[in-house]
This record gives sequence, C-alpha cells and structure tokens, in this order.
Amino acid sequence: MNPFRIHTGIVAPLDRPNVDTDQIIPKQFLKRIERTGFGEFLFYDWRYDANGEPERFFVLNADEYKGATILLAGKNFGCGSSREHAPWALLDYGFRTIIAPSFADIFANNCMKNGIVPVVLSEAEVEELFQRTADRPGYQLTVDLERRVVEDDRGFSASFVIDDFHRHCLMEGLDDIALTQQHEPQIAAYEARRPAWRDAH
Repeated sequence: MNPFRIHTGIVAPLDRPNVDTDQIIPKQFLKRIERTGFGEFLFYDWRYDANGEPERFFVLNADEYKGATILLAGKNFGCGSSREHAPWALLDYGFRTIIAPSFADIFANNCMKNGIVPVVLSEAEVEELFQRTADRPGYQLTVDLERRVVEDDRGFSASFVIDDFHRHCLMEGLDDIALTQQHEPQIAAYEARRPAWRDAH
C-alpha cells in the first residue's frame, strides 16, 4: 500500500448523492481475483452507453478531468453492498482521496485499508468545492493528512477528522498484511514453542 501524507491533484466533481458500490463497479466485473484491473470499469454504466461508447457528458470523460486523483462526491458515497472491489476500482483508476459530506461506514473502512483517504467535510464546504471546481477547469486541491487539512491556493481551507490508527496506517502505507508482518518476531517465537505433535498429520 502506497503511503499517503500530502497529496495535490486535479478534482473530479461527481455531484450525486447516494452513489452505491454497484455503480462504482458493476457486478458483472467482479470476476477477477486480483486487486488490479478494475479501473477501466469504474462507473461503467455512467461512463459508457449501450454500445460501449463514452457518454459525452459524464465527468470522467471530460478532458479537463483527465488524470484527476481527487474525487468530490455527494453525501452517503459508497452505500450498498460491502464489496471491496469498489475502492480497488477507484484506486486502480487513479483516485487517492475522496471528499464527501458522508460515506457508508464499510466503504470508508475499505478505502482506508487500501490506501484511499475518505475525507468528510460539511455540506457547505463540499458545495463550495463544487462551485470552485465548476469555475476553474483543472481545479486542484491539496489533502494534507499530516495536518488533517484540505486546502487550495485561493484561500479555501477546511479541517477533517480521521482517527489516529487509520491516519498512521495510511501515512506509513500499512495494510492488514503489513500490520501483521510487524509482529513477525512474536509470531516466530510462538511457532517455535508449538509442540511438534501439533504439526503431525
């Protein structure tokens, strides 16, 4: 998992509430067992028409949002099923952080386990960011996890809350496996004490 400390990137605005995980990554694309390769199917039913052609007016198909790494979204983002493929698809596409007034709890937790920072700001702050994004093509924000602040170069600044444990894991790039590996000496010591008969077949 790549560490996240301070990130500056282009903001893609998805001004829709209650975006569920089936829209983030539709069920027909859940056949892969790897965590990679899902980015091309992100928001598939919104990005493409019935013939597989890009929908002209969908935000991710607009030139000004090419290379966006920050997603600005409406409230209750990531609701629906608990599929971890949703953050996999967002990360594989290139998003490192999502800003919204609220997130579904399981989705937010899955994001943090995969290196994506879910930032909760007030509805008024998110609306201000939607307006700034509309006014300035290629608008950029900086998400500073060290200071727990979101800011731009024109006076916007807002703090957000994230618990110390998840902040530490994100900043150090520690997923569940890496957290376990930090205890390898204790695991090895435990295994060394196991009676031999337990390993007999």
